[in-house]
Amino acid sequence: MEHVDFWFLAFIAILSLICEYVNATLGGGYGTLLVPILLLLGFDIKEVVPAALLSQLVAGIIAAPAHHRLGNVDLKLGSRDMRLALVLGSLGTLGASLAVASQLSLPSHLVKMYVGLMVLAVGISLLAGLRLKVSDASFSWRKMVGIGLLASFNKGISGGGYGPLLAGGQVLSGVGERKAIAITALSEAVTCLAGFLAYLLTMAWSSWWLAFSLVAGAAPSAPLSAYTVRKANPRWLRIGMGLAITSLGIAMLVRLFSYIHPV
Repeated sequence: MEHVDFWFLAFIAILSLICEYVNATLGGGYGTLLVPILLLLGFDIKEVVPAALLSQLVAGIIAAPAHHRLGNVDLKLGSRDMRLALVLGSLGTLGASLAVASQLSLPSHLVKMYVGLMVLAVGISLLAGLRLKVSDASFSWRKMVGIGLLASFNKGISGGGYGPLLAGGQVLSGVGERKAIAITALSEAVTCLAGFLAYLLTMAWSSWWLAFSLVAGAAPSAPLSAYTVRKANPRWLRIGMGLAITSLGIAMLVRLFSYIHPV
């Protein structure tokens, strides 16, 4: 997509704003929602993912301090929240780098199939998890390490799947929902930095106009979503996110199947 106009860039920015608002409010959904939409619009996954990683890096840097100022999380140096964010972010650098290398060596249709299946699974998991009881959950660093590695691999290979898995895993491991969302924002920024740099070092990527549009939309929604987390109950937004992600996963797989096996 080399020829673009202002209105198309504005449309992409609005999509980014909406997806980032959902992401920073629920702890996940930016890449999982946005990447499939961009793929359905005809973009190639190898130009979309680096742009999504860069926009999430900027949004995370803005969102994390906003969460801290509003009292959603304690990100002071030495606090458990900060240590957890740094550990998850450090794990993310490894997982994201490995994922970039895997994507570069895999056929495009296999990567798209993985993305579609992953998106569908995340959507179904969100809907199925609405009734989970986590009052007896206990915090475990071992669980966090495993979840962090898997989530960062998903982020690196597809641009999505990081937040829903990481935020949900934290909640199921005893971390409060508001804290989990804020910690995810900071650790995701670190992971996105590693993934974006890995792409720049291993492939020729020049879709800066796409990245600019995504950043322009994502950045202003971050502080607004932090305020929403503080004031609102995200249950109904979570239901909507689960339905949207599930629908997108189905649409991606149907589109891929139609391309491989045309009627």
